[in-house]
Amino acid sequence: MPPVLTLPDGTSLVLTATPLVMGIVNVTPDSFSDGGLLDSAEAAIAHGEQLVGEGAAIVDVGGESTRPGHVAVDGQTEMARVLPVIAGLKARTDTPVSIDSYKAEVAEAALAAGAAIVNDVWGAQRDPRIAEVAARAGAPIVLMHNRDAADASLDIFDEVLRFLERSIRIATAAGVPRGQIVLDPGIGFGKTARQNLDLIRHLDRLSVLGCPILIGASRKSTLGRITGRAVPAERLAASIAAHLYGASRGAAIIRAHDVAAHIDALKTWTAIEDSMKADL
Repeated sequence: MPPVLTLPDGTSLVLTATPLVMGIVNVTPDSFSDGGLLDSAEAAIAHGEQLVGEGAAIVDVGGESTRPGHVAVDGQTEMARVLPVIAGLKARTDTPVSIDSYKAEVAEAALAAGAAIVNDVWGAQRDPRIAEVAARAGAPIVLMHNRDAADASLDIFDEVLRFLERSIRIATAAGVPRGQIVLDPGIGFGKTARQNLDLIRHLDRLSVLGCPILIGASRKSTLGRITGRAVPAERLAASIAAHLYGASRGAAIIRAHDVAAHIDALKTWTAIEDSMKADL
């Protein structure tokens, strides 16, 4: 049986053999790829609706950039950005919305506004109260590995496994059932390019933790280094290649800016996989 996430309203999100696509809605002026493009709540809502129409199974709304060198914002500023967007998407679509935040107060307000999933880029270790917020709401939580700075000397798998093990302990101690936890290795967050590629190549090693895996390599700088594409929006082909490799290593959710192209790629990948199985 495929893993199933139970949402706060009692509905289920089935993590099928073909990875689900989580579409990105950044309501920020300084995100690395699309900062400032969605400069109003209405524009962000319309973009979220577009992603749903393209096939997104989840819409991920964030109000604080997490790019290297970003300027941190307070919870009130973040909530002012994301809450109208979440409420608007909740009113216009049945697709679950996730709140991309590491702050407990933001996650709590977002869940009250209609979000159904918490996506924490610090794995409940920057503000552990966020796990209690998810538990009270009955919301799944994505726990991502992160570091303030890259260290090429690290055994990156040992580092990621130990970090995520701590995150799982924090979440389960707060009351989040293990079956409601999704793990993200944090491609592009406090890692060298080589470490990012190694994590994608051996993504299946994280299965030892017993939780579904999310991969988010969309438009990341590592892909720019490989391809020579300095403009993040021009890294679509590289993003799809990285994500399909992750899918082949067991990723259950793909977080992406370009949903339609990813849906087409996954349909083709799945058809090839099914054809191979039919020949066995």
